[in-house]
Amino acid sequence: MTGWQTLGDSQFGWWPDFVAEQSCQLWQQLMAQVTLQTGIITVFGKRHRIPRLQAWFGPKPYRYSGETLPPQALPPVLELLMAQAMERAQARFDSVLVNYYRDGRDHMGWHSDDEPELGANPVIASLSLGAARDFDLRHRHSKQRIRLSLSDGSLLVMAGRCQHEWQHALPKRLRIQQPRINLTFRNLAG
Repeated sequence: MTGWQTLGDSQFGWWPDFVAEQSCQLWQQLMAQVTLQTGIITVFGKRHRIPRLQAWFGPKPYRYSGETLPPQALPPVLELLMAQAMERAQARFDSVLVNYYRDGRDHMGWHSDDEPELGANPVIASLSLGAARDFDLRHRHSKQRIRLSLSDGSLLVMAGRCQHEWQHALPKRLRIQQPRINLTFRNLAG
């Protein structure tokens, strides 16, 4: 799949070479301009250290799973990438969550980006740099599954009712020793 695809009331956009030629340079700029931190989330009433590093950039704090990330101004490299993602996604973004996966042990469990501050049908654009990782989608009702390999320089856009109808995850891959940076562009409602 390349370009836009519709599944029910959900739209997915996939561009495997969105920034492929400049990914090494972008990686270096991000590592120089972004300070990453560990986080603690609440899952089923228990506090856990998240299995990745993160940073939040946007005009407002971002809250998920009992954690609040304070707002930070966008560094120049993220401003440029956000503008490119908005053009391709045909959506407005004002914030970005940076996730740094140190190796294949770092992961993200099943979830939807459906926090109220993201609005009714949020558009999420996900830019991957570094090691290719499996990205799994599963439909909430039919249990249909889709697996994409999020390769270096690729952009995935989830739109429409995607965050209501689908969950997504980045599973552990213990054989992967290289790091990955994922930028998820979003727009906070209001």
